[in-house]
Parts: sequence; C-alpha cells; structure tokens
Amino acid sequence: MKNYDVIIVGAGSVGLPLAHRLAVKGVSVGVIDELPSPGQGQNKAAIGGIRATHSDRAKIQIGIASLEFIRRLEPEFGQDVDYVEGGYLFPTYDDKTAQGLQSLLPIQKSYGLNIDWIGPEEVREIVPGIRVEGLLGGTFSPEDGHLSSLKLAGAFYRLARQAGAEFHFETKVTGFELSGGKVTRVLTDQGKFGCSVVVNAAGGYGREIGLMVGADLPVYPDSHEAGVTEPIQPLFNPMLVDIVPDEQSDNYYFYQAKEGGIVFCITPRPKRMGTDRRSTSEFLPMVIPRMLNLYPRLRNIRVRRVWRGLYPMTPDGVPIVGFDRDVEGFFHAVGMCGQGLMLGPGLAEFAAAAIVDGQDFEIFADLSPYRDFSGEELLK
Repeated sequence: MKNYDVIIVGAGSVGLPLAHRLAVKGVSVGVIDELPSPGQGQNKAAIGGIRATHSDRAKIQIGIASLEFIRRLEPEFGQDVDYVEGGYLFPTYDDKTAQGLQSLLPIQKSYGLNIDWIGPEEVREIVPGIRVEGLLGGTFSPEDGHLSSLKLAGAFYRLARQAGAEFHFETKVTGFELSGGKVTRVLTDQGKFGCSVVVNAAGGYGREIGLMVGADLPVYPDSHEAGVTEPIQPLFNPMLVDIVPDEQSDNYYFYQAKEGGIVFCITPRPKRMGTDRRSTSEFLPMVIPRMLNLYPRLRNIRVRRVWRGLYPMTPDGVPIVGFDRDVEGFFHAVGMCGQGLMLGPGLAEFAAAAIVDGQDFEIFADLSPYRDFSGEELLK
C-alpha cells in the first residue's frame, strides 16, 4: 500500500496546481484520477479565460492570486501556456446593465481589482469593429487575460512531478476508510492508498466523492457548449462578455486566441442540468446571431469545431472550499462553477497554506461548505 501525506482526488484545474503547491511545501502528494492523463475532465473543455473580475470578495482575491502566478509561469518556471493579458471587457447597450456594472466597481476596487468604466470611444479603440449603435461603454479590467487550458494543465503536471508529486491515472476512487473519525485510506479499483489528508477536487463529480464520507455538498453540474473558428488575422485582444440575456440564453463570451481562432461559449436558458457532454444542434444557432450582433466582422469566418463541458454549479455561484467538520483530514475544493481554470492556481496557494501550515483566511468563511447558500455571485 502506497502512503502519502496528502491524496488529491482529481487531476484537473484545481488538483494539478494544488499538487504542485503542496509538493513545493515538502509534503508527499499522491493524485488519483480515473482518466488516463492530466486535465482530461472539465479542464480540457475550458475555453481559457482567466479573470479576477467577479462581484464576490473571495473570488476576486483568488482570481488576483491566480493571475499573479500565471504571469510567473514563463519567466520563472519556463512554462509557456499561450497567456495573453488582453483584459476582460463587458460592453453594454442599456442603462440598467450599465448601472449594474458600475454599482459593482466600488466593491471590486476595494479588494484590489484593476477595473474601471470606459466610454464608448475607448471601447471602440480597444475593440475596433464592435457594434457602435447604442453603445454606452463598459467595464474593462486590463489585467485579466486568456490562455491555453491544455497547455496550462500540462505545465502544472510537469511542475508537480518535478516537485515530487506522484500521479495514479486510470484509478477510480470507490470509498474511504476512517479511523476515529479521521480519514486514513483511499479505496480504489487499483488498491488502497494510505494518507493523512484527502482533498476532494473531483470537479463535476465532487458531490459523489463527498457522499462517500457522508458530506452532501450542493454541487450540481450543468453543461455548456463552446467552439472555435479557423485562425484569422488579429482583430481584438480582450475577452468580450455580454451579460444581457435573451429568450434562449443568458451571457455569452468570446475572444481571439494567440493562434488566431475565435473561441466562444454561451450559457443556455434554461440550464442543461446533468453530465451529458454530447454536442447539440442548438448551440451554433443560439450563439452565432448574438456574436454577430455584437461584432459583425465575424460574419464570414468558418467554425472549426465545437465541444461541451460541465459547470459544477453551487446555489450561490461560489466554490465550496474547506475542511469537513465531521471527517478529520477531509478537505473539499469543489463547485468551481465553470471557473476552475481561472480560480485553480490562486486557490492552490490558499488551500496549500491551510492544509500544511494550518493557516486560516477570511475568504474561507465565504467558501465554507456550511455557509448560507442563499446569495448569488453576479458575475458567475
């Protein structure tokens, strides 16, 4: 039986950076994943946006920490993940949305986010070709950006292994052994693994893992579709996010990747609950008219491929992070609400300090598995 200080369940957007940060702190780390290689779950489906632009203080602070670490990846660790610091732009064409976005600015700025309202002329300068009729302006956070989710997963996997973390793929968790209320072993279809701490970083399947120790976490995945076009000449740098809903969908967003393709995604209405990841015929007719309405220059570009991934949602749109109160040594890091890629690197810093050093952080109260879930994060 292999023994570790910490076992992480899930080699994805949260598990990979956490494995690295824990191993750097000198603890022995084992990562278990039922898929054949790292980042093959929901990380693989992420479109690559990474931002600190949220309306919740915990997510803002975690997002800032993520961006700070991403900026270090190439100069300090030699890991190129196609990161482009193009910013996030939320353009608006109606007074209600403009007032809503502006009302968030004092909160966002108070927690260190570099963001401001810009007028229509500046929006047009940043995104030449955007629809100008009725444009009121938008909020712009220039330090946000985008990257390759596959390259990011590979980078954290290499860094984690270099730091001493060990990975067990094609290994399915079947249960846990407890002794005196403390987790001592992880049971899998490939045998047992001894440990002192378990981290539940199972993404869309985080609730199932939690139930194995009696923790019924409110994490319910729904599916979103995304796509990418053929590469074209550079048009704009920021991620464009339209949060105004229509009858079929809520927000949609798109950006131009480093290699030239336009990467896009939409939130369908009503939500498509469950774990079905098969592509549908409704996606492109839903998203393309909205994209063309905002940015007509995309009209004749060909779509190269589409795919579908899961958003492990919580009732308030905020992740669930913290130690289980009934099982000693069991740490939850789930319910990223489709934002695991952008939150994972920063969350790893906080979680590693909590697990190894016993540090407590103010944001953990906001992320607690036992909080009141009645609120709602407005930019989830």
